[in-house]
Amino acid sequence: MALDVLYFAWVREAVGAGQERVDPPAGTDTVAALIDWLATLSAGHAQALADRTRLRAAVDQLFVGTDASIVGAREVAIFPPVTGG
Repeated sequence: MALDVLYFAWVREAVGAGQERVDPPAGTDTVAALIDWLATLSAGHAQALADRTRLRAAVDQLFVGTDASIVGAREVAIFPPVTGG
């Protein structure tokens, strides 16, 4: 299941890329499981994804919780909480 993962703000800076195409292992079927797996890819990924309370996600451009399914998804975005101003 190839999947595009998009990173924004300081998450992008820590990972070192704004986007990557990944092929998560079988059983990676929620946003939380994807984040857990992504955190194993590099030190930058581990740093960016260490504090799950500071992360938000969208699956195919819809805001979701980390318990949301990614089965059949084309894109997952990971970013810090958004504030207005």
